[in-house]
Amino acid sequence: MVRPLRVLFVCTGNSARSQMAEGFARHCGRGQVEAHSAGMAPSHLNPYAVRAMQEKGIDISGQQSKAFDWELARKMDVVVTVCGHANETCPVLPPEVTRLHWPLDDPAAATGTDAQILATFRAIRDQLEARISALVRERLGSHGDTDERPMPPRRIR
Repeated sequence: MVRPLRVLFVCTGNSARSQMAEGFARHCGRGQVEAHSAGMAPSHLNPYAVRAMQEKGIDISGQQSKAFDWELARKMDVVVTVCGHANETCPVLPPEVTRLHWPLDDPAAATGTDAQILATFRAIRDQLEARISALVRERLGSHGDTDERPMPPRRIR
């Protein structure tokens, strides 16, 4: 059996962006991705993140906000920072760990009505879904996020 792709998503509070990313990576990876998330100053799981992900059929309600762990990070294949603060404060990683930075707005900073705040979370959720689907496809092959397998070429006689 091939070792799963190990990915860590990091943001400041580990309350929304990195939590949603962890959920998507598990979902898109279909058992081929070992996903984690962490915060440089962890807080709590944001209920709007849970709601936004439930709309996609992904339950992250059992996830918890966790602190960045250097030992875990150095064992990853990919570490993705999803905010500027995490990108600036994330320590230097070993060269074999790919580091990516996806500068996404913090949906937890959204204000307005319940519907407006949820809309902000949906927008970030959708950006994460697109980026994670692409990452999984790139790292695991063209069928990493789908059940469809490419058809072999047919010989024409």
